Amino acid sequence: MVAVSIRYWAGAAAAAGVDQETVEATTVAMALADAGERRGPDLQRVIGISSILVDGRRLPDAERTAGLTEPVQVEVLPPFAGG
Repeated sequence: MVAVSIRYWAGAAAAAGVDQETVEATTVAMALADAGERRGPDLQRVIGISSILVDGRRLPDAERTAGLTEPVQVEVLPPFAGG
């Protein structure tokens, strides 16, 4: 397992109740599932509709289950409106 630092933005932070946290996981999917289970259904819903960035790069859904070999920074960016 490696350290996965998760940063929550906007509505994700509101749903999580924190701006960031660190979890131990072997995949990004595992880290997000663990955070969602501990923080509740509101965060789980937000994660499901959010863009996920890893070390500043958008992570396609298909790559969320790839094994991690070193610590990463994950960002949860929910959809937002504006102009």
